[in-house]
Amino acid sequence: MVSAEFERVGKRLLSEGLVHANLGNMSIRFGEGFLITRNGSYLDVPGEPVSVPISGPVPETASSEYRVHQEVYWLTDHQALIHAHPPHAIVCSLSRDRIEPIDAEGTLFSPVIPVVDGAPGSQDLAVAVAKALADARVVVARGHGTFAAGKSLDEAYVFTSLAEHSSRILVLGHLAGQERRS
Repeated sequence: MVSAEFERVGKRLLSEGLVHANLGNMSIRFGEGFLITRNGSYLDVPGEPVSVPISGPVPETASSEYRVHQEVYWLTDHQALIHAHPPHAIVCSLSRDRIEPIDAEGTLFSPVIPVVDGAPGSQDLAVAVAKALADARVVVARGHGTFAAGKSLDEAYVFTSLAEHSSRILVLGHLAGQERRS
């Protein structure tokens, strides 16, 4: 029931405003490759995922971000990956090379969230994200969105949500004139 798991997590991402319309994608390791959402699918009703090998030809129906997923699974032991478009994390990525949460949960679970560069769907982005996720659980592609990894889609979802929550706190703190205390 992999498609049911994708749908359940996709609905959570949509309900929290972490994805919009048919933006974002998810995958899990499976056999000698991974299962990924279809290109252009809505994450709350993603349909059957597409099987993609770690290396080799990729079906045309696979998400346009398949390169990132492929590279992450090639370079790391992560079992699941979610790419979302959380607005506060995207805003924070525009002016920083790393996001340093100031809230208790963010500081505890992801004290530094790397920000990487690369065009959406490109091999450059794939390499940058995979390298960052070798030492982190979530990364933000500058101006584009988060890539969060975990042992499951649920764990990747938690890190997606955490990145957005911590970024929202930073944005609100900035608007309120709060500075980070040393």
